Amino acid sequence: MALDPQLLEILACPDTHHAPLDYDPAAQTLTCTECARIFEVRDDVPVLLLDEARGGPAAGPGATPGGSADQR
Repeated sequence: MALDPQLLEILACPDTHHAPLDYDPAAQTLTCTECARIFEVRDDVPVLLLDEARGGPAAGPGATPGGSADQR
């Protein structure tokens, strides 16, 4: 089952920039168009928690799933 198109229109990244998200129905993910964080969709529910996001502006060695190692 795919996410409702009306819901996708209003979803935004939970980071301070609130950028739109791109939905990948095959991967069941939402990707921020600005910071590139990847949010999972579990059982048709978007999980928009920064702590559980993959990637992002500082995703490299030592980075936490939600951002950089210096963020906490």
